[in-house]
Amino acid sequence: MQGTAHLPASKSESNRALLLQKLAGGGTLTNLSEANDTVLMARLLDQAATTDLLDAEDAGTVMRFLTAFLAVSGWRGTLTGAARMKQRPIAILVDALRALGASIEYVEQDGYPPLRFGGQPVAAPADSMAELTVRGDVSSQYVSALLMIGPMLPGGLRLRLTGEVGSRPYIKMTLKLMRHLGATATEARRDEIAVQPGGYQPADYQIESDWSAASYWYALLALAPAGW
Repeated sequence: MQGTAHLPASKSESNRALLLQKLAGGGTLTNLSEANDTVLMARLLDQAATTDLLDAEDAGTVMRFLTAFLAVSGWRGTLTGAARMKQRPIAILVDALRALGASIEYVEQDGYPPLRFGGQPVAAPADSMAELTVRGDVSSQYVSALLMIGPMLPGGLRLRLTGEVGSRPYIKMTLKLMRHLGATATEARRDEIAVQPGGYQPADYQIESDWSAASYWYALLALAPAGW
């Protein structure tokens, strides 16, 4: 068997890069994922400037990342999702954002989407670094969402993680992208990350391919008869 396999772009990296690009106010992204979640993320980030109702459908990453983005942006409106999304808890992230001063209310059931944003941006102190302690053993997307808005806070953010942190490579991915856009984030200890204030700088970025997709081709070759 001979040929070239073209791997799809990483959806995880694409979604992070889109949010950071919006916070940075510019930059060109190439090789973006064509996955539904990424297309939805790009559309909602653009629509946030002109509408007060956003629908994350059934995309959990979009719901979590947008929640943090809308909170730090001072957006006023409602972020909703599909029926299944309304059964997925989001209290850990909302509690953390409220601790930073964000105005977020639950529309239907406490702890679950939809969420109503009051238009008041986070009001973390300007003369000191905001400090949060969040569980790292539930979803690394909560951690990534908070980290990405860290540079936008007046005094930055110190994030302490409790529990057995899962999906640590995704947190590393988030930090790598943040640094590419000019953010300063240091891991003082294994479960403590300090993000300095100062925002982001626009920068071009090429999304990496999703190397996990190569596993299908490796499996095909492994199962193929000799000489096929």
